Amino acid sequence: MTSAPVKKILIVEDNELFLKLLDKHFSRAGYDCILASSPSSALTLLEQQIPEIILSDYEMPGMNGFDFRQKLLTNKKFAHIPFVFLTAHSSDGMIMEGLGMQAVDFIDKQTPFPVLTSKIDNIIHTVHQTQELNTEELKKAANALNIKSVPDGPPQLKGFNINFWHKPFQDYPGGDFIDFIGTHERYTFLVLGDVMGKKWQAWFFSFGFLSYVRSAIRICIIDQVYSPARILEKINNVICYDEVLHDVLSSISLVMIDNETQTIKYAGAGDLPLLHHKCATGKTEKVESSGLLPGLMKDGRYEEQQIHMQKDDILLIFSDGMTDFRDETGKHSNYNGFVDLIAPCVIRENSFIFMKTAFTKRFTPEAQVDDCSLIFIQKK
Repeated sequence: MTSAPVKKILIVEDNELFLKLLDKHFSRAGYDCILASSPSSALTLLEQQIPEIILSDYEMPGMNGFDFRQKLLTNKKFAHIPFVFLTAHSSDGMIMEGLGMQAVDFIDKQTPFPVLTSKIDNIIHTVHQTQELNTEELKKAANALNIKSVPDGPPQLKGFNINFWHKPFQDYPGGDFIDFIGTHERYTFLVLGDVMGKKWQAWFFSFGFLSYVRSAIRICIIDQVYSPARILEKINNVICYDEVLHDVLSSISLVMIDNETQTIKYAGAGDLPLLHHKCATGKTEKVESSGLLPGLMKDGRYEEQQIHMQKDDILLIFSDGMTDFRDETGKHSNYNGFVDLIAPCVIRENSFIFMKTAFTKRFTPEAQVDDCSLIFIQKK
């Protein structure tokens, strides 16, 4: 039986005794309470964690509740958080002014605690329902337009077994994108990118990066430039001049498989080191790139590496969501922990199936903190 998810509330109140009473009551009701005795301390706490709702006193020294609300509205990170005023004195004019600041409600401090909790519960429930409806509408629109940032299936290549695994954060389409681009019959490009951010905003920008990747690959092939590094240079230069995307950060891993010579070339832009498991020695080695994130520097240079794969060797390309997870002690980022996770899988026959099983066990809804994506390449 799964327990109900903990709801997080930020309570801003300068009266220490009343703040403690609110904390005790909401904690008993299943809330994770973030406590602030002033708006300035609340703003500091918001930089560390985002609550589902803010409950704020109006009358406070220095910065009152209206001033605090105005501060939040000017910050994109905080403006969307549902905001409720809690006050001992209210008039129609005050209520109208507060609601004009997009506050969800005005609640009297004399309201019994059980009623206060019910009001806050209902607000959170309504917000969640609205978000779910909006998500479903966006999913329907994306499906109708056949817009995808992840392909339906892997390519079939002579001499290689290609596969991939993708799990978006909280089941929202996110910033990770995967593509397999074939050119003529000789070259196949494998792309894995990670737009920084989560959910729909990152998902939207992923298509901008994907379109530049696809265009750069085809232009280079027309010019008979078969080089992942040169392709990344073109992508970087274009993004530097894109007024929207040059402020959006995304890593890109680009691998080119020559189907004729059975060779692999790789270049990366701000990505994590790839992992190359060598079957003959049983060792798993990093394949690193020093390329900067696209858009950071005009005329940036990207290095290219040739990866020599022998029979049954495995090459893994993955986003940072695969190395991040949350446990009872908080969020962790552990590249070596991911290496340890796949270590018993790479030595098994049908290793990709064992990896998927390991990923499913590790990246539960409670443990996953970002989009997870991996491309699996094995030399036949």
